Amino acid sequence: MPTPRLRQFWTLLILLAGTAASMFAAGQWAWHRSLLDESDSVQRQLALYGQTLAQRIDRYRTLPEVLALDAQLQDALRRPLSTDEVAQLNRKLEQANGASQSSTLTLLNRDGLAVAASNWRTATSNVGVDYSFRPYVQQALAQGRGSFYGIGVTTGEPGYFLSQAIRNDSGHILGLVAIKIALQELEREWLQTTDIVLASDAHGVVFLASQDAWRYRLLEPLDDEERRELNATRQYSDQPLRPLDYREDDRLDNGGRLVRVQPSTDMPVPPGRMLWLSQPLPGTPWQLHLVHTTHSSIADSRWAAAAGGGGWLALSLLVLFVRQRQRLARLRQRSRQELETVLQQHAQELRTAQDGIVQAAQQADMGLSRSLEHLPQGVVIIDAGLKLVAWNSRYVQLFRYPADLMQVGRPIEDLMRHNARRGLLGPGPVEEAIERRLAHLRSATPHLHESAKGDGTVLEIRGNPLPEGGFVTSYADITSYKNAARELRSLADALEQRVADRTRDLDAARREAEQANRSKTRFVAAAVHDLLQPLNAARMFTSLLRSHLPGDAERHAVDSIDGALAAQDAILNSLLDISRMESGQFDVHIHDVALGPLLQVLGHNFGVLAESQGLKLRCVPTRAVVRTDDNLLRRILQNFVSNAIRYSRHGRIVVGCRRVKRVAGDHLRIEVHDQGPGIPEALQREIFEEFRRLDEGRADDRGAGLGLAIVERLGRLLGHEIGLRSQLGRGSVFWVCVPLGNPAAAQQAPAPATAQQPADDAPLQGSSAWVIDDDGPTCAATQALLQRWGCAVPLAAGAPEALAAAQPGQAPQLVLLDVHLGVGHHGPDVYAALCQRWGQAPAVILVTAERDATLRRQAAERGWGFLAKPVRAPALRALVSQTLLRWREQA
Repeated sequence: MPTPRLRQFWTLLILLAGTAASMFAAGQWAWHRSLLDESDSVQRQLALYGQTLAQRIDRYRTLPEVLALDAQLQDALRRPLSTDEVAQLNRKLEQANGASQSSTLTLLNRDGLAVAASNWRTATSNVGVDYSFRPYVQQALAQGRGSFYGIGVTTGEPGYFLSQAIRNDSGHILGLVAIKIALQELEREWLQTTDIVLASDAHGVVFLASQDAWRYRLLEPLDDEERRELNATRQYSDQPLRPLDYREDDRLDNGGRLVRVQPSTDMPVPPGRMLWLSQPLPGTPWQLHLVHTTHSSIADSRWAAAAGGGGWLALSLLVLFVRQRQRLARLRQRSRQELETVLQQHAQELRTAQDGIVQAAQQADMGLSRSLEHLPQGVVIIDAGLKLVAWNSRYVQLFRYPADLMQVGRPIEDLMRHNARRGLLGPGPVEEAIERRLAHLRSATPHLHESAKGDGTVLEIRGNPLPEGGFVTSYADITSYKNAARELRSLADALEQRVADRTRDLDAARREAEQANRSKTRFVAAAVHDLLQPLNAARMFTSLLRSHLPGDAERHAVDSIDGALAAQDAILNSLLDISRMESGQFDVHIHDVALGPLLQVLGHNFGVLAESQGLKLRCVPTRAVVRTDDNLLRRILQNFVSNAIRYSRHGRIVVGCRRVKRVAGDHLRIEVHDQGPGIPEALQREIFEEFRRLDEGRADDRGAGLGLAIVERLGRLLGHEIGLRSQLGRGSVFWVCVPLGNPAAAQQAPAPATAQQPADDAPLQGSSAWVIDDDGPTCAATQALLQRWGCAVPLAAGAPEALAAAQPGQAPQLVLLDVHLGVGHHGPDVYAALCQRWGQAPAVILVTAERDATLRRQAAERGWGFLAKPVRAPALRALVSQTLLRWREQA
C-alpha cells in the first residue's frame, strides 16, 4: 500500500476511534448523572405519595377508638337484641359513616358475627355475616386492635380494615367495631402522573396500582405457607395472582433499581429500562413503589454523546487544519517554481499555434477552409480590419452570395451592402444599419439574436471576438425548431381552452347536483313532517282506544297496532336523520367525554331487553375518556347493541374497549361482540347501505335496514372509523374507533333529573287547555285524551279559528301549539298574537314534527315545553302535568 494512502487510513481510523470513545464516555457520564438526578426527584415524589396514603389512613384511625367508647354499642354486645334495636344500631352506624365519609362501619360480637353495619340497606349488607376468619377480627380480640387490607367478602370491594376492641368496665372484651376505608380514590389521583405508582403488602402482592394491568401482580414468588395464609383469610378473594415478569439490570447508590419489564398482551409497558424506587410505609407492612421511564436520561445521554463526539471531531479537525496549512505553504512554494516553467512552455506553444493558423489561412483556397466545411452552421471569419479571412459553403448557401463577391481580403462592408440591396437588413436607412453593424464588430462585443428572412427562414446569429483581433460569426437555421414550438404553443392553447370549458361544465354540474340535493333534503323533511301528522293522530287514538277495550285480546290487538305505528315512526325519523346529515344540518358538539357512565347507562337500558330475549348483556367498566359527541356516539352504540340483540338467538353480548395506535395518536376502539349467525364477507359492505338487512333476524323485530346506514354517516360526520369483523356461525364484532381525550378536561355530566309522573290526574283536574294544530285528526285525538284526563278543552282547531275565538281575559291555562299551522301562520307568531288579545300569557307546549335543535333550544330559553311528533300518551300526560304545576307555582 502506498505511503499516502496508509497515512490517510491511520488518520481516519484514529478520528473514528476517538469519536466513538468520546461519545461513549460522555454518554455514560451523562447517563449516570441524569439517572441520579431523576432518582432523587422520583424519591421525593414517592415520599409525597406515601405521606398522602398515610394521612388518609390516619384520618380514620381514631374513629374505631371513639366508637369503642360508645355506651350504646357496649350495651348492644352484652345481651341479645330485638329487631328494632338492631335497626336503631344500623341507623347509628350509617349516620357515623356518613359523617366520616368512610366505606363501611361494622359492629361484631366476640364470635366475629356482624351485629350491625352501616350498609344494612344494600343487598350486600354485612349484617349477620361471620368474619371470624379475618385477621383484623382475630387481632382485635387478641391484642385490642387490628388492621388488614383485602377484598370484602360480602361486597366484593377492596379496602383497608381498622378494628378496635370494645371492653366492659372490668376490661373484658365484648366485641369489636371495624371500619373499612376505600383507597380507590388514591388510584384515580395517581392517574394524573405518567409514572406507575404501586403499593404492595408483606407478601409482595400489588393491591393498589395507577394502571389496572399492574394490580394483583406478584413482585416475588409465594411459598406454600403464604399461599395457605392468603387462602385462609380470603384476602384477595378469587382474584388470580400472576407474577410480574421483570429483570433487574443494575442498582443505583441511593437504592434505586434499573429493571426491564417483559410486555404482554395484558401488560402493556414502555420499551427499554425503567427506574424502580421503593420505600416502606410507616405503621404498615406495606411497600410503596414508583416505576419511572428513563426516556429523559436516555435523551440526555444521547445529547452528551453527540456533544462529546462533536468536540473530539472539532479538535481533530483543528489539528488537521493546522497541519494542512503547513503542508500547503510548502506546496505553494514548489508550485510557484513549477508554474513559471509551465508558462514559458505555454507561451512557446501559443506562438507555434499562431504561426500554424497564419499558414492555414495562407493555404486556404478562395477562403474556403477545410476545417469549417463539416459544420452544419454557416460560418464567416473576419480579421481586425473587418476583412474576410475564411468561410464555409453553408454560409454562401444561406445568403446566396455570388462567387465573385466571396474573396479573401474583401471588406465585410461589401457583403452588408449586397444584403441591403436585397432587403435583408430590414426597414430604415441603409447607411445607418450598415454603420451600426460595423460599429458592433469594431467593439468586439459577443452577441446572440434571431433574424427572420423574407422566405420564412429563421436564423440564429451568434458572434464572438477572436483573441488576436477579428470576429467569427455563425448562422444556424432554426426554422424547423420555431415551427415545432409554434405548433406546441397552439396545441397548449387549445388544451387550456378545453380544460377551461370542462371546468366550467363540471362547476355547472356540481351546482346542479348541490341544488338537487338541497331540493331533495327539503322534500324529504317536508314529506316526513306531513307523514308524521296523521301518524301522530293514529298513535294518540290507539292510546285512547286501549282504555275503552275490556278484553285482553282486543288490547293485544291495539298494542300490535301501536307497535306497527312505532316502527313506522322509527323509519320516518331515520329517513329524516339521513336527510339532515346529507344536508349538513346535523349539530355536532365535540368535547371530552367519560366513557364509563355512557356504557353503564347503555347496559341498564338494553339489559332488560336482552334478558327478555334469553341473552346476557355485559358492558365492561372503563375509566377511559374519549373526545367525541356523547349523544351521537350513544346512537352508534345503541344501533350496534340493538342489532346484536335482534340477530342473536342465544349466548351473550359483550361491550368493551381496547387501545389502538393510529397515525393521528392513541385511539380507543369500542367493540360490541355477539354470538349471532355471522355475516358473509360479500355482504359486510352492503349492510351499511340504506334498507339492507339480513334474513336471520327475529320475525317480530326485523328492523327497516336504516340503522347501520345512519351509523356509517354518523361515523363520517364525527371523523370516527366504523368497522366490523365476522365469521359465519361464530358471531360478529362491530366497532367504532374514537380518539382518546384529556381526563382532566372531562366533566362528569350530572345525572338528568327524572321527573316523577303524578300518581293521579290531580294537576289536570279542573284545568283548561287549547289545542292549536292544522291537522284535524290530531286536534280531535289530543282533545279526547285531555278530556279523559279531566282537562277542559274549549278549542281544538287551527290558527284562524283560535285567533277568532280569543277574547280579552279568557285565556286558558295551557296552549298545545304546533309550529307549522298552514300557509301564513307560524306557531310562535300566532301565540304572540293570542297573548296580545287575551292580555295574558298562559303556559305553552310546542307539539311539532320539526326536530330542529335550534327550535328546541329556543323553546327552552322561553320556558316552553317541547314534544316531538308522533306523541306518546304517557309522555304528553307527564309533560302537561309538570307544566301546569310549574305554571301554578309561578302564578
